[in-house]
Amino acid sequence: MKNSNNSEDGENYSFETGPIRPPSEGGVHSLLLRPTRNCPWNRCTFCPVYKGEKFHIREVDEIKKDIETVRKIKNMIKNNSTELDKVPRKCYALVSAWIQSGERTVFLQDSNTLIMRTPQLVEILECLKENFSSLERITSYARSKTLARKSLKELKKIREAGLTRLHVGLESGDDEVLNFVNKGVTAEKHIEAGKKAIKAGFELSEYVMPDLGGKSLSEQHAQNTAKVLNQINPDYVRMRPLAVMKNTELYEKYKSGDFELSSPHERLQEIKLMIENLSISGKVCFDHRLNGWKNKNHNRLFDLDYEGYQFPQEKQLVLDLINEGLGVDESYHIDPRDKAISSL
Repeated sequence: MKNSNNSEDGENYSFETGPIRPPSEGGVHSLLLRPTRNCPWNRCTFCPVYKGEKFHIREVDEIKKDIETVRKIKNMIKNNSTELDKVPRKCYALVSAWIQSGERTVFLQDSNTLIMRTPQLVEILECLKENFSSLERITSYARSKTLARKSLKELKKIREAGLTRLHVGLESGDDEVLNFVNKGVTAEKHIEAGKKAIKAGFELSEYVMPDLGGKSLSEQHAQNTAKVLNQINPDYVRMRPLAVMKNTELYEKYKSGDFELSSPHERLQEIKLMIENLSISGKVCFDHRLNGWKNKNHNRLFDLDYEGYQFPQEKQLVLDLINEGLGVDESYHIDPRDKAISSL
């Protein structure tokens, strides 16, 4: 979102935000700021978000002006300023919700902030901390290839400057699946990147996409993803079941019959196989609406809580829930085969 809303005296009361963020970093949870625009890779066959958009790293001074604008809006809201009508509605809503949440977290958009040169990113992080002393957590998406490319020294410097949590789209730990969806990374590189992030001191969320290999690659997708996660041992594993989106290459393969989606029960079986082989000490989360399976009472099968289920302590609980879901008629579950989902 680019806003242009200047008052008569030339004061700018807008700042830029991007299109997506993790559920755990949205709503009242995090202030959204946009150091980069779009995605530097932008070739994954399942993702429609940045298609047709050019990747761009914004200038540090421009980003710092956005931070200053947020501080101004925050002070205006707290002081009940008569100038508030000059603040764009979305900017006002974001800052107001952030104030109500305690001004504790910031999420840096878009898809790979870590691709910025380390001194630039450090300068932005330091600016955030200087302007908002209440900050407890600053987070960002990151690509495994970018993480692997950064030196451990650079990553530690970024961590020390204030970036605390990274969200990484693992999607799969199986090389055939990764190649099929043109993820641009291998299982080995995922492991290298994840281990390096943890060694640098970051809290790490790895995103897994059940059914990304469809019916034909389901078993190896589950088993090899568990193997990769076991070697990384991230703080969070977040389940994001595949939604075949219109305007993607994968959608065209789905329409032509070259890609076959699994049924709701088959997806649960895939997750069960993955969980059975998972030996991590982090948390497994189902914090997205696409985890739409139902329990025997036809309520949500999994808790949508951002903190999820603690492993290994609650591993059996998750397996028990999966078995319960497998006993529920498939008609009660979200079926991805009914239609391609056209919105996030």
